[in-house]
Amino acid sequence: MSFLISLILLKRRPLGSQQDRRSIRVGIPKFLNVWGTHQFWVGFFKALGVGKIIFSSDTSEEQYRTYGKGRITMDSCYPVKALAGHMGELLYKDINLLFVPMIYSLPSFLRGHVVDTLSCTRVMMSVENIRAGFTRERDEFSQRGISLVSPFVPFGEPELLPKYLWESLKEVIPGLTLEETAKAVEEGFRSLWDFEKRMREKSLEIIKWCAKNQRPALLVLARPYHMDPGIGHEIDAEFQPYGYPVLWYNYLPLDDWLLDWLFGKEIRAGIIKSPFDISDVWTSSYSSNTNEIIWGAKFSARLPWITGVIRLSSYECGMDQPTFTPVQKIVESSGTLYFKFGELDETKPAGSVKIRVETIIYYLEKYSKDIIERKLKRLGPIPKELLV
Repeated sequence: MSFLISLILLKRRPLGSQQDRRSIRVGIPKFLNVWGTHQFWVGFFKALGVGKIIFSSDTSEEQYRTYGKGRITMDSCYPVKALAGHMGELLYKDINLLFVPMIYSLPSFLRGHVVDTLSCTRVMMSVENIRAGFTRERDEFSQRGISLVSPFVPFGEPELLPKYLWESLKEVIPGLTLEETAKAVEEGFRSLWDFEKRMREKSLEIIKWCAKNQRPALLVLARPYHMDPGIGHEIDAEFQPYGYPVLWYNYLPLDDWLLDWLFGKEIRAGIIKSPFDISDVWTSSYSSNTNEIIWGAKFSARLPWITGVIRLSSYECGMDQPTFTPVQKIVESSGTLYFKFGELDETKPAGSVKIRVETIIYYLEKYSKDIIERKLKRLGPIPKELLV
């Protein structure tokens, strides 16, 4: 143990001795569904006036082996197992509240024409599985003066959020009321929507650049936690030195004029009810991430400048398995190139990734110009907003 960490542990005070909320230091593991909701938690805790919010580092082999050793669940899903490293690392940070939400359903821009927004049950329950690794022989949280809170979080039913969060936090945040929690939830959503708005505007800037310069881009279809360099192995970043902008499906622009250009004909023909309707290609719409991946595939099949799609998936992901064939068919039916990096786990095969990236670049350089021309012919004139 380093001298700095020893100092942190010595000066830590349990929540019971807090004089006010400014002395509360919240630790949040940067894992799984927190990748898609982190801005909500930042806005929520800031609104409650806590002193500091500390996220764990990106997933790494060092983190996994140093802090997760002996606490890892017997699970084949590496993103789930990696949670032990994130929680263990935070035990050595200057925190007195460890907040690990059990996210049952997720906020999604796909509402109205999908069945539900549920998250993977294995992901949701991972908190309880990993917690057991820290309490099996002794309670490591209480020994270190840290309170662990892991509320049930149904983002798909936002009216229930204040109740669940208040019931979990009222014992560790002095004077917390249900009304105050409800206002903090509103601030959390405002923070999340503002962040996503900025990300979508950035994606639109990239698409405009592609339209003006007739340049191709790539779209990544994966789960948000594949943005974690230790989970997605930075495969997306490998393409950028070659001059290919990379878009992520969950931050695609949702401007009405753009969606009307891409989906308007099908809506007026009665094939779909709205740009967000995926019932024409996917009827089992129970999972938020899965629904959005299917929609992202439809978007990529229509937007001319997306000439290649990269699919990422973790080892033995049961939620992803049924979508592989539909997504590939949707993408390839438009002539767009489709590439898959499946079964990702803790092993980063850097050499084979590099070879595959070079192969994909070859196909992109050879076919992108023809793909853009063919896709443009299927659509009407390019909207003036794209050429501004």
